[in-house]
Parts: sequence; structure tokens; C-alpha cells
Amino acid sequence: MESTRELFQIMTRRFGLLNKNCCTVGGHDVTPVQSHILFEVDRQHHPSIQQIADTLGTDVTTFSRQIQSLIKMNLIKKTPDPTDRRVSTLSLTVEGKYVATTIDHQMNAYLDEVFSFMTEFEKETVLRSIKLMNEAMAKSDNCCKPMLG
Repeated sequence: MESTRELFQIMTRRFGLLNKNCCTVGGHDVTPVQSHILFEVDRQHHPSIQQIADTLGTDVTTFSRQIQSLIKMNLIKKTPDPTDRRVSTLSLTVEGKYVATTIDHQMNAYLDEVFSFMTEFEKETVLRSIKLMNEAMAKSDNCCKPMLG
């Protein structure tokens, strides 16, 4: 019998979350963290660096390095907020939008393929279960923080 942790470890590996790069698009090697950043910047309307860091549950210092690398790759643009110049907002460049959209299509195709091995009922059960798990994790005091040992 597999342990609960083992099930999550296997799923993490199968999603490629331990890979150095999750995808290569338009000559850019994108890490899983960068992929998440691109997804959130695309989803939120001109978010601040702090908003994206909070959404991803990461500290701003580590996150700032990721943003800098995405700016160097010409995928993200950082603009000072006109109302508060201490705050910078993030947006995707044209190239960034292309990369984010391509990754989105690749992930959706992968998930569609995975779900094709299930009945509609099984798919709905899995999605409902993931939603329940996400909601329960959001209530945990340990959510999105590194474990302390």
C-alpha cells in the first residue's frame, strides 16, 4: 500500500515539477517556477511583484531574482506604478504572452491526454477531489511555507 506522501511524490515527478526546465518555448528554457509566474502575471491584471509573490507563497527576495531572469529573457516587463512609484507592476511582453500561451496549451493538452484514460465520472471525481484538497490546504497554517525541521 502506497503512503499518502508517496502518492504526492509520484504525482510531483510525473508533472515534471522536479525538472530543471518544465518546457522550452521559442528558444527559452522555462523553469517550473517561471512558468507559474508567467501564468499568474497573465491571469492577474498588472499585478505588483508583491501580489505575485503572495499568490505563489514565496518570499519577495527569492522571487525578485526570478523576475529579473524573466525580464532578461524579455518575457516580463516591470513598470513603476503611476500612483506609487515604490511599487512596480508586472506585465507580459509580446514574447512573454506567446510563451505563456504556448505553455498553457501544452499543459492543457497533457491534462486532456491524462484525463482521456478516465471516464467522465472519474475525471469529475478527481477534479472535485483536487478542489477539496486545495480548499483544505488553504486553511492549513503550514500552507505554502517551507517545512521547519
